Amino acid sequence: MPTTIRATLPQLLQDHAHPLVGGPEDFEPLLERIGDAPYVLIGEASHGTHEFYRIRAEITKRLITERGFSGVAVEADWPDAYRVNRYVHGASDDADATEALSSFVRFPQWMWRNADVLDFVGWLRAYNDTRSHPHDKVGFYGMDLYSLHASIDAVLAYLRRVDPEAAERARERYACFDQYGSDPQSYGYATTATLAPSCEAEVIAQLVEMQRLAGAHARREGALAADEQFFAEQNARLVANAERYYRAMFGSRISSWNLRDLHMAETLDALVAFLRPRVQTPKLVVWAHNSHLGDARATELGRSGELNVGQLVRQRHKEQAVLVGFSTYDGTVTAASDWDEPAERKLVRPGLRGSYEALFHEVEHQNFLLFPGRTPQLRLALDHARLQRAIGVIYRPDTERQSHYFHSRLPGQFDAVLHYDRTRAVEPLERTAVWEHGEMPETYPSAL
Repeated sequence: MPTTIRATLPQLLQDHAHPLVGGPEDFEPLLERIGDAPYVLIGEASHGTHEFYRIRAEITKRLITERGFSGVAVEADWPDAYRVNRYVHGASDDADATEALSSFVRFPQWMWRNADVLDFVGWLRAYNDTRSHPHDKVGFYGMDLYSLHASIDAVLAYLRRVDPEAAERARERYACFDQYGSDPQSYGYATTATLAPSCEAEVIAQLVEMQRLAGAHARREGALAADEQFFAEQNARLVANAERYYRAMFGSRISSWNLRDLHMAETLDALVAFLRPRVQTPKLVVWAHNSHLGDARATELGRSGELNVGQLVRQRHKEQAVLVGFSTYDGTVTAASDWDEPAERKLVRPGLRGSYEALFHEVEHQNFLLFPGRTPQLRLALDHARLQRAIGVIYRPDTERQSHYFHSRLPGQFDAVLHYDRTRAVEPLERTAVWEHGEMPETYPSAL
């Protein structure tokens, strides 16, 4: 990058940044940029930051109330999220939002069982209760594919109710997984190592039968059949895709990543097709990590062969999709030190030198909204590969450069970025002593 551009970049950002002061006008420029676009993908730079969850929910509320959005699709398992969907539609026996979220028991529980999601689910139920027609109510859906066994159980439960003979055929097909217990990774390892045949033919056959019998089941079940059939068919589709995913886990990391994001994009397409007979133009807000929703083609990960939801939605829908990312410089975050370990309240280290986080920290506005490609000058200045931090459910500060940073070109990655300079950890609904204690600063006990 030329020295003159490097020297003036903080001032250039200052000139183009829209300050976020906590007022109602904060998101007006973003809503103007979104316009009538039916796909709004809102990311997060970590899976455990309060501001990312809260602000994303506030923007989503406005998209629902002012722009007529039809649903929220999130980086969560389909069966768990569908329980929330039934609750916000007033179609479940759950007494409150806390109970509706209680199916999120798999690690990382705090990702969806937290105070900010609880508030949003409560708000969405209250909003839907004001809508007189069922088709005007807003849904809450999962896109992920980790729930292989839960989705099998859901398919079988549905078929036992509507078609016992079909349920028996499904049980026989899915019995292919029985020898591996409840751990789908054991299945993936055994089949990849050629220790056992795969269940690919069985899960595809079951999905095809579900689709073939959909009309007959709908006629038999009446008014509520469309929702239940769609839920069950999507679970069968998930099982088929998850079977491929768990086999791919023990091969190429890129291949398994791509299968997962292809499934999420496919789920969005299925949701739009399901909603289209009900609303003229289905509109979806998507919640997932920045790494899933920022266009992969603008990152080093994309150059290595990864694709993601943001890229796929952009390729399919062009200007009808708006991609929004989040950023933070330091603060605290809820994350684990390793997979399946307890949630901790960890310190987020200041952004590394040469990163977008460090660059944004130099801007006078502490919190701001930026459109990185708004002007040719700004696009040129930012269209230079910089480090960008990504904290998932695991955060290891000691290896941060290797484990949590990658290079990206912001103007190609996102249409808009929301930077909150100092952020705090999202609050899990189950706050353990480990989380409450938190991580001591390096200067403890003097705090100097």
